[in-house]
Amino acid sequence: MKANVGGIDKAVRIILGLALIAWAAAFDGPVWAWIGVVPLATGLINFCPLYSLIGVNTCPVKRS
Repeated sequence: MKANVGGIDKAVRIILGLALIAWAAAFDGPVWAWIGVVPLATGLINFCPLYSLIGVNTCPVKRS
């Protein structure tokens, strides 16, 4: 798995994922809010399978 999530995208995914999970767990949110696990996981591992399918890469270019 080559990293394809970077920078601001990563931060937004982690914050959104934590917010959805907190809403579901602590504030008796709807069951669908547990979907926050997905953006949290993709933000933490820097890889999004959907980005791979559609050819998106938000990681900065590494120059030699």
